[in-house]
This record gives sequence, structure tokens and C-alpha cells, in this order.
Amino acid sequence: MNPIVRSGAAARTGALLVLLGPLVSWGAEFITAAAWQDPPYSPLYNWVSHLGLTGPPQTAFGQVANSPLGAVMNTGWVIYGTLLIIGTFLVFDPRKGARPIIIMSLAVLAGIGVSLVGIFQGSNANVDNGLIAFHTFGAQGVMLAGNIMAIAVGTSGTRIGLARGRSIASTALGTAGLIAFPLFMTDVFTGWMWNIGLFERAVIYPIMIGHALLGSSVAATQRHRATHPLAPLTGRAES
Repeated sequence: MNPIVRSGAAARTGALLVLLGPLVSWGAEFITAAAWQDPPYSPLYNWVSHLGLTGPPQTAFGQVANSPLGAVMNTGWVIYGTLLIIGTFLVFDPRKGARPIIIMSLAVLAGIGVSLVGIFQGSNANVDNGLIAFHTFGAQGVMLAGNIMAIAVGTSGTRIGLARGRSIASTALGTAGLIAFPLFMTDVFTGWMWNIGLFERAVIYPIMIGHALLGSSVAATQRHRATHPLAPLTGRAES
């Protein structure tokens, strides 16, 4: 099959950016959660987005939120979204047909979505002034677009350079995230408030793992091509 990714320095740089995005976000999440001590932050209960709440402690969406380093988390999300968009545009070649265009479009939606989450907090103040709509649009946008992107990447694995196992993993991750999405939304609207942090992470983490798989796989493939430039020619000669 014809590849749908670029080659050379552009693809290698883009792959590293796609890989770096979730790593930056996870690092920011760990630092921010560690600073949240009153009350202690619980990843199985507290919302991920509450880590980005700056300002005084407040009760938002039924949970007590007190994130002293909220700005760190918000910055991590904006960096993640920016790296995802730039990296995807460097990796994929839109001249190769509909598949790369679809993946790039989903990356833009996901990147804008996670950036909006970082820019517009899910605070009581934003609920009152209406800016919560941007936060909600961003969160739901990245949840849907990001998981669909993981499926699109997985089903196009051979044309991207993913090994069979990683292609299956990416598809499975995206599918799991989409299954978890309605459970999370039901939890939000019904007010169950039971392990809501776990539900939210069940939707978000498959996206982040999928991006890490994509970035590391493309980087490895491009590195192999750079160090073995004559391998394809040798294979054709032997055949």
C-alpha cells in the first residue's frame, strides 16, 4: 500500500512532536495533582479538568476543587494541543488522498479541543458568565475527535508504518474511549458522581496513549529508513 506519511526530517520532527504532546500533559498532570493537597487529589474520583482550576478553592460540579498549580495543567493542555496539530501536519501528506486529510482534520479538532480546555476553565465563574460553553465544547470535542483519530490511525496502520500489533492497539484504544464516552456523559448528567475521575480518564487516556503510539511508531520507522536507505532497493533487486 502507498504510504500516507511524509519522509525525512519533517516526518521525524512531526513524530517527535506528536509523541511529546501527551508526555507533556501527563507530566503537567502529575505535578499539578501532587500539589493538590487540601483535600488530597484522587484520580479515581476528582475530575481531570478540575486540575486546571486556578484561584480560590471552590465546589465545581459537585466536587471540592483546590488546585494551587492549576496554571501548570492549563499550560500543559495548550502545549499538548499545539504540538498535536503541528506534529500531525508534519507527519501526514494530504496529497496522498482522503485518509491523511481525515486524520489531520481529526487532529485539528482534538488539538483545538484540548487547548480550549486549558484556556477556558470549568469554574463556577465561567458557568455564570457563559464561557463554560467553550470548555465543554473543547472537552467533548477532544474526547470524540481524539478517539476517532485513534481508530483512523489504527485502520490505516500499514500505510503509516505501524506494526500490526500497534495498529490493533490503536483501534482498540479508540473503540474503548468511544464506549467510555457515553458512560462518562451519563455520569455527568445524572449526577452519579461515582468514580467520575475514572470515567473521564477512561475516555481521555486512550487518546493520549494512541498519540504516543503514533508518534513513537512513525519516529522509529523514519529512523529505520534513514539508517537503511538501500533496503527497499535491495528487496526489489532480490525479487
